[in-house]
Amino acid sequence: MKEYLEKIPEELRGLINKVRSIAAQENLRGYLVGGFVRDLILGVKNLDLDIVVEGDGIKFAESLGQQLKAKVIAHKQFGTATLSLRPSLKIDFSGARSEYYPKPAHLPVVRPGSLREDLFRRDFTINAMAIDLSDGKLIDYFGGASDLRNKIIRVLHDLSFIDDPTRILRAVRFEQRYSLSIERQTLSLLKSALRNKMLEQVHPHRTRDELILILKEENVVKEIERLHKLSGLDFISAKLKINTRTRVFLKTIKKEIDWFNQRNPGRRPLDTWLVYLIGLFDPLGIREIKSICAKFGLRKGEEKRLLSYKQFKLSWVKELSAVTIKPSRIFALLEPLSYETILVLRSKHNNKRFKRNLADFLEIYNGLRIYVGGEDLHCLGILPGPGYKEIFTQVLNAKLNGKVKNKEEELELIRKLIKNRS
Repeated sequence: MKEYLEKIPEELRGLINKVRSIAAQENLRGYLVGGFVRDLILGVKNLDLDIVVEGDGIKFAESLGQQLKAKVIAHKQFGTATLSLRPSLKIDFSGARSEYYPKPAHLPVVRPGSLREDLFRRDFTINAMAIDLSDGKLIDYFGGASDLRNKIIRVLHDLSFIDDPTRILRAVRFEQRYSLSIERQTLSLLKSALRNKMLEQVHPHRTRDELILILKEENVVKEIERLHKLSGLDFISAKLKINTRTRVFLKTIKKEIDWFNQRNPGRRPLDTWLVYLIGLFDPLGIREIKSICAKFGLRKGEEKRLLSYKQFKLSWVKELSAVTIKPSRIFALLEPLSYETILVLRSKHNNKRFKRNLADFLEIYNGLRIYVGGEDLHCLGILPGPGYKEIFTQVLNAKLNGKVKNKEEELELIRKLIKNRS
């Protein structure tokens, strides 16, 4: 297994060596576990380290955090801690644990345990492997490496989907991401859990988190199709169906996301999962969407973006499809919308002029600013008040429509506006 450790990027190797050193000083055994080990074997990049120690995981993380001068967030209820070195690099720590589920579909009760017990509580064999940091050897009690070679997903015990039904969503996610197949007995257990509507017994917030992870995947359409084929989407809404129209729409959304990322590299990153969710909710009405947002605990900003798409009037679509529409009107219609909403509108309406006007907003008008400010208006003798906003709006509209190009022309326009008022 040492050859895999040698393939880890230099920065991570340094961290792992630091972890190994501290573990040795404190006479603890430390292990790389979970998805990082899986991806290391597959040769897939993964910067999220997951480390289990046979001892106090929080105390161990705090010792490392002090040496690295890094922030550590502890979760004492679960005996875990996260050390953040930068937004894209974190290490999760825990002490080896065993667990049991007091009720189906509820959170487990955890207690200290052995490494074997810790690996056994995981979702699938491919995620239940470890690397001993002291010697770099692979620990694989349950045949995860063999299942990876055979390209299958297998649960570790027959109650896996009963204990935690969100594993149904994770099975679909890993199956599509890595081009694996759900093993026959595992698939039988999965379908049995679905027939018993186990997903509907999970707290909706946990289901939401797993659904968002699916919508963040590279092959979203395949994942949604697979999920729909296995279970339908009733656990979200009985009104959600996947048909040919939906597939085409979601694929068009993927093209629009790729277009936006290519043409607008300097903009804020898209919430791509929300773009797909807006598209997925296209058949639903406003009341139904509000109900889902409340049930799954979506944030107000997320709900607003979902609803703004449904509330966009057909008359506005017709306006934006006209050749004669002024840039100031394009700006007025689209400026209140998010990038996510605009991209779904571009996906929905295949009128070339409509798509061109939305592209012009994103690439030209969005973020356009005028040169004059409040101090300039004050110097012209205009007292602060509601009139400032009205003047700024008129100057911005003139700039959007190409009537003013620099600060002098903006000031001249303001003088004319003042003169016309008097």
